[in-house]
Amino acid sequence: MSEPHYATLPVVVIGAGPTGLSAAAQLRSRDVDVLVLEAGKAAGAAVSEWGHVRLFSPWSELIDPVADKLLTDTGWTSPDRDRFPTGADWVSTYLQPLADALGDSVRFGTTVTAVAKQGRDRLVSSGRDDAPFTVHVRTDGGEEHVQARAVIDASGTWSGPNPLGGDGLAAIGEAEASERISYRIPDLRDTEVRARYAGKHVVVAGTGASAKGALIGLTALAKQEPGTRITWLVRRATVGEAFAGSGQDELPQRGALGQQAQAAVAEGPVTTINGFRTARIDRLAEDRLRVESFDGKVVEDVDEVVALTGFRPDLSILSEIRLDLDPVLQAPRQLAPLIDPNVHSCGTVYPHGVKELAQPETGFYLVGMKSYGRATSFLTLTGFEQVRSVTAAIAGDHEAAARVELTLPETGVCGGSGLFDESSDATGGCCGAPAAPELITLGRPGTQ
Repeated sequence: MSEPHYATLPVVVIGAGPTGLSAAAQLRSRDVDVLVLEAGKAAGAAVSEWGHVRLFSPWSELIDPVADKLLTDTGWTSPDRDRFPTGADWVSTYLQPLADALGDSVRFGTTVTAVAKQGRDRLVSSGRDDAPFTVHVRTDGGEEHVQARAVIDASGTWSGPNPLGGDGLAAIGEAEASERISYRIPDLRDTEVRARYAGKHVVVAGTGASAKGALIGLTALAKQEPGTRITWLVRRATVGEAFAGSGQDELPQRGALGQQAQAAVAEGPVTTINGFRTARIDRLAEDRLRVESFDGKVVEDVDEVVALTGFRPDLSILSEIRLDLDPVLQAPRQLAPLIDPNVHSCGTVYPHGVKELAQPETGFYLVGMKSYGRATSFLTLTGFEQVRSVTAAIAGDHEAAARVELTLPETGVCGGSGLFDESSDATGGCCGAPAAPELITLGRPGTQ
């Protein structure tokens, strides 16, 4: 079978984060022309925004093997594989050097605004598979089109934090109070950030790793800054398994986090409110906030809110691409059953590749955090395996694309929704088996 006439065009990778740069290195190793488009001014721009957070995984699980070889050939010195870097370490030691090694194949300051098939909207089927992709981009110099033989979207979910509202939408008044709400783990080493929370009444919403990290930091702040108090809003009926994991998790740093958070909540000035699903936020006199749940629970005299309720993918740039996504997770339909927290609150997220990620739009792939949609179980190792398989398929090596070359660690941390309305001792609790892996950092940043 002859190659399409656009086979000499590059493969465009959206995002110069861990997964996107891994895809580029894999393609380079197969002599496939690649162009990485990154909105930020440097590699790992999203990772840099949570640079103060330490990762759960050691360096040995954060460096793509093919990228390792590419870097080693440039004289790069590998970090101690047993150490646990921060996000900032990951960028400076690995991601930016990898982007430098890829050279002109990476374009910074280039925002992808849309992806389409050249000369065809999503309604047109005639000649669709024979048409190249047109990637619409915006730079400081204006707008332009970039043609591509295939597109790998590794843009992550960092730009799409979930709202505070308990029904998936912004709470009434959330937008108006936005300057008092943070959707990121506060960097309390920063003097200005520290002053924002010191001596204040801070509401923390969420039960994932990010929320636990914030609780640990804020309770430590409270020991040094009298008057600091924390209200922890938990959507479920009980805290349940939010503190689980120690001794059951093959990522020991993640397992220890739950125990640290449990101790912090027990020792610090923390009030926990279970079953709190935020409906509205009101600004009161003296610029204080009032947070109210759908069932009438109220938290008064709030100074700051830290909403750490997960992330979701931005699919707006793909409105002209034919996608087959799960209606619940917004993840590729074939992948969704492997990662759905409604079904797999405990269990292994199996390694997967091009078979699960392929879309009706031939040559288009969602990878990395974005491929998981709203699910919460992504590991960087998973992203490396995804792009190894996808890039092999693009290069025509279908045997390699079909192989599974990764064994993931299991975890004792439950991330499913099985206890959303139930007490933790309900029959059939979620921890009868190991839980699906969560994101590798202390928070849930949307790594690319």
